Amino acid sequence: MDDRRIVAMFMDRNEAAIENTAAKHGASLRNISYNIVEDSETAKECENDTYLEAWNSIPPSDPSEYLFHFLARIIRHISIDVCRMRGRQKRKMVITELTAEMEECIPAPDDTTCKVEYAELGKAISKYVRSLNEEKQVIFMRRYWYTDSVEDIARSLGIGESKVKMSLLRTRNGLKKFLMKEGYEL
Repeated sequence: MDDRRIVAMFMDRNEAAIENTAAKHGASLRNISYNIVEDSETAKECENDTYLEAWNSIPPSDPSEYLFHFLARIIRHISIDVCRMRGRQKRKMVITELTAEMEECIPAPDDTTCKVEYAELGKAISKYVRSLNEEKQVIFMRRYWYTDSVEDIARSLGIGESKVKMSLLRTRNGLKKFLMKEGYEL
């Protein structure tokens, strides 16, 4: 079923919207969650919580043009919150590792007055990522947004792990240079 029709069902408060969303995007959403929580039952719970949050968010939101990304953002946040609540040390280490990799090229002041600057920073990062070729975009997003392992990325793209690692390193270095050129102090 088309995402626009699914969103229209949400807007009409038709419960079949959840069933259709699960049929179309459920496996991908569970995969995102599993990559964070590393437990299939917990991933399923996060998926169900995502449908509830989507039900409560649509309306007023209208993600007709980007339903999967809307849901992916929700499940990612729910899964990270579950990890924090359950104190999964191993997963915390992976998330910490990814955060440390990105801190090398993204300024991260703790000042709460920086919220507007964070929004602008997000736009700058998006601009940089959109400037990459498709393969580099996929590698970058799968690693830092979907938290896929280097091994999984390499396998799905049919390339070597060393190529994935090198692409990530070059992309981070390029992002750092881009942000410095945009006026961000790193």
